Amino acid sequence: MKRLIPLIIILIAIFGLAYYIAPKLPQQTELRPLGEFYLENSYFGDYSAKSPEVVTAILWDYRGVDTLFETSVFFLAIIGSLTLFRLNKKQEKEAKQKLEEFSGGLTLVIKDVTKVIVAMILAVSASIALHGHLTPGGGFQGGSALAVAPLLIIAAYSKYALEENGLDKTRALILRSIGLLGIVLVALVPLLSGGFIMQNQPIFPAEINGQLIGGSLIYYNFFEFLAVGAGFTAVFLLLAIPEKVFKKILGVRQ
Repeated sequence: MKRLIPLIIILIAIFGLAYYIAPKLPQQTELRPLGEFYLENSYFGDYSAKSPEVVTAILWDYRGVDTLFETSVFFLAIIGSLTLFRLNKKQEKEAKQKLEEFSGGLTLVIKDVTKVIVAMILAVSASIALHGHLTPGGGFQGGSALAVAPLLIIAAYSKYALEENGLDKTRALILRSIGLLGIVLVALVPLLSGGFIMQNQPIFPAEINGQLIGGSLIYYNFFEFLAVGAGFTAVFLLLAIPEKVFKKILGVRQ
């Protein structure tokens, strides 16, 4: 209890200052020039993606190269992690074999609940990614949410359930590579039309059949969604290998 007293005092001081200072802060009644520029060139402009989600437009339109490098760094981080624990084909096959003491996962109730939750996660994560040009969210957020689904399956059923249904580490990496390759292709397509790398308008249409897609934004979000979700899944599958199996592969005594 004594340890909590300083923390409680600090929290009271912070909230007290916030309550006292907040009403005295000047209110912003006019749009700043930088904000006006982004609005005019992300939603209202003739060559804008007409995306009401200005943050997404800024990420891929005005600092797209920076976002591309961030995605590449994340990709290299995933590859680096997997390289540290790389297995040859024989070891991969051995890691996929069920242990004798494997009990089949958690209880039937948890497994049934997991099925429902996983279906909801897949729907919500896809919505976050594919509506990233309309509402807060995007490919990275959607992909991060997507990765929770295989993680729940691993916890409730084990990693063997994913592998027996065709989603192993190798295929997750392939999906991850397709996602990154898709981002690179979308970035390079404008060069074929005489534009600039990662140029959005007027290379990509802002609308298709009356549906607002935000030009290249929806493509970036989709491939980022795929890359992030599959990348995390590959790492989860590797980490889910039982310690006993890893020690056997590495020749470590029990």
